[in-house]
Amino acid sequence: MESLQVFLLISVFIAMALLMFLRKIPAIIALPLMAVLIALIGGVSIEDTIQYVIGKGALKLHSAYTIAMFGSMLSVIMQKTGIAETFIKKGAELSGDNPWIIAVIMLTLITLLFTTLGGLGAIIMVATIVLPIMSSVGIGPMTTVGIFLIGLSIGGTLNVGNWAVYVSVMGLSVDEIRPFALVMFSITFIAALIYITIQLYRDGQDINLKKIARNSVIFLVIVSGITYLYNYGLSESLQELTGKMFGFIGDLLTWLIGIGIIGLFIIALFRLITRKNENAKEVHWNTFFSPVIPLFLILLFDVDFIAAFVVGLIYTFIATYKKGRLNLFIQSIFEGGGVVMPAVALMFGIGMLLIAIMGPGIDLESYKNGWPVLNILKPLMSQIVPSTPLGYILIFTLAAPLALYRGPLNVWGMGYGLAAVFLAAGMMPGAVMGLLLAVGQIQGISDPTNTHNVWLANEMRVDVQKVLWNTIPYTWILAFLGLTISALMFL
Repeated sequence: MESLQVFLLISVFIAMALLMFLRKIPAIIALPLMAVLIALIGGVSIEDTIQYVIGKGALKLHSAYTIAMFGSMLSVIMQKTGIAETFIKKGAELSGDNPWIIAVIMLTLITLLFTTLGGLGAIIMVATIVLPIMSSVGIGPMTTVGIFLIGLSIGGTLNVGNWAVYVSVMGLSVDEIRPFALVMFSITFIAALIYITIQLYRDGQDINLKKIARNSVIFLVIVSGITYLYNYGLSESLQELTGKMFGFIGDLLTWLIGIGIIGLFIIALFRLITRKNENAKEVHWNTFFSPVIPLFLILLFDVDFIAAFVVGLIYTFIATYKKGRLNLFIQSIFEGGGVVMPAVALMFGIGMLLIAIMGPGIDLESYKNGWPVLNILKPLMSQIVPSTPLGYILIFTLAAPLALYRGPLNVWGMGYGLAAVFLAAGMMPGAVMGLLLAVGQIQGISDPTNTHNVWLANEMRVDVQKVLWNTIPYTWILAFLGLTISALMFL
């Protein structure tokens, strides 16, 4: 009976993934359907499937899609008041006319930010600034989304917060994680430079390979050198000294930025009271801080994401106020919710699939031995643990796409549960960490069920499934290279 269930579960997963991959069925239908079928085949009762998989699953990502709604409201009001259009023009003037240089600079900024940032709210805030700049110099929508996703993944590789699971679950130290993470960082950054070059060529941009090769080396040396020295190469005493220096500078900047935000509100209120916006043909310079204020509130003052967006909305309303602007503000709120609804609907399905595989996260009387779907899949996964470095590389390279669609190698699906199975089966902790970080490139960049993939694709008006097709040749190769390095280092 259990072997039949395993066969049916795998069949459902493969069938639905292929149907979505080939664009025969939209993800908005396939994900909830997959969740229900997986739960029922796994032995979850119809009542519990309705109550937990469908009911609780639809609310699983409530924080993510609520944040997305408020972020979309800010995006829409910026478009309707002319801030976005003017911002793009000014951004294009300041950043020059070399799309490749601009793309790599944006990639580097995204990478550096997300070595500490995380969450959909931060992604929306950074994207609100970065996406218009890249679009303004002729970088195509698909390329723009790909650059952002790769930068996000590179930053996540060095995000110490993401390492906490490897420390607590696998008993690894930061010193054991850091070398492999730095290697993954370097090869992913190189892949990003190749991706940008190829995509800009496909977008019809003029490509000078000699200049690009020279600039690539410069960017790689600078970014990798700074990262390596601070994270790995500096002595502990020097790290402590630089940490104190940056701490003092950081505190000073925080105070200055806080005073600056208050000053911006004062300027906006003054212009509102004196009606200086009424006859202005272009938006005032202070409106360009509309997307930046929430970002600073989140980054420096630990303000809740939704509260930060509300402050951004209020500031934008005050800074652009004219007669009749209240109606425009209300219209932006309604339209903002409508614009992001395709992404929200997909998040309903993603949440259902998460519950179907991992369970509702509470102890249920009817499942004393644990969630049945997870119990069925664990023995199967324990049987594929390789015993040789070559087997490790080949098996997990071929299995790497199982990180997609909340599959068994997806850390946001059952990846960490599977890691525990691999550890129990005797695999080295470092090899398990290397496996998850390597195939994590496919998950982090290409997976259409990521909330950030859904939001970015929706924002740039591209199909999230096409993002998968566009990026998976690069991410699959990255997974192979990462697994090879992991085998050399840990097996």
